[in-house]
Amino acid sequence: MEKLVTSYLSTFSCFNLETGDFPGPVVTISRQAGCSAQRLAIKLSKILTGYSYMAETKTDADWEWVDKKVFAKAVKDMVSEIENGHYNDQDQAVAMLNEVARAFSDEAIYDISDENLIRILKGVICRLAVQGRKIIVGRSAGVILKNLPNKLNVRIEAPTEWRINRIMQINEFSKAKAEEYIRQMDTKRDSFIEKIIGRKAENNDFDVIFNYATLEDDEIVDAVVNILRNKQIISQRFEY
Repeated sequence: MEKLVTSYLSTFSCFNLETGDFPGPVVTISRQAGCSAQRLAIKLSKILTGYSYMAETKTDADWEWVDKKVFAKAVKDMVSEIENGHYNDQDQAVAMLNEVARAFSDEAIYDISDENLIRILKGVICRLAVQGRKIIVGRSAGVILKNLPNKLNVRIEAPTEWRINRIMQINEFSKAKAEEYIRQMDTKRDSFIEKIIGRKAENNDFDVIFNYATLEDDEIVDAVVNILRNKQIISQRFEY
C-alpha cells in the first residue's frame, strides 16, 4: 500500500516547477449547503466546451463537470494501471480506490477519516487535474489544488437564513429540519477540509467568492468565464 501512495500517486503530482509541466485547466466549485453548484458546473461545462486552452480557435475538446461517472472512470483507469504494474498489496489498493469512488458518488466521502483513503482521494483529484478541462464540485478539490497555477477556485456562499428558506422550499422541510440539515452539511464539509489541510478553510483559499442569494446562475457563470479569460486560462477571444 505504501508503494501505491508514495510511488504511483506521485506520478500524477499536481505540478512540476522544474519542467514547467502544469496540468489543467481546472475549475473547482466549493459551496455552502443550500447553494446549487451542480447547476453552475453543468452550464459552465457546456459554455466552455469547444474552446482549447490558450487557443485562438474552437476545437473538439470538451470540458467535463466531474460527476460520479467521470470520477469512477478516473478510478477505473488507475485500477487498470495498478493491476498491470508492480505494486505491493494490489488487492488492497484496488479495494481502497473503489471505496473512494463509492464514497464520492453519494457524499459519504466527507465521512472518510482513514489517512490512506484521503491520500488516494487527493491522488484521484490530481489525476483529474492532469487530464485538464475539468470542473470539480466539492470534495475539497479547491484546497487540494490550491497551489495549481492553471486553475480557478470558486466559492458559493449565501446568508444562513436565505439558505434555510431555500432548503425548506426545495425539499419541503420544516424550518427546524432545514436548519439542522444546513448545520450538519456545513459542519461535515468544513470538518473534511480540516482533514485534508489540517485547518479550516479561509477566504484566501479561493480565487473568487459569490453571494448566491443576490446573483443568478447566468451572472455567476458569465463572471467565471470572464475571469478565466482575463487570467488567460482560456482564450482571450472567447465568444458565446
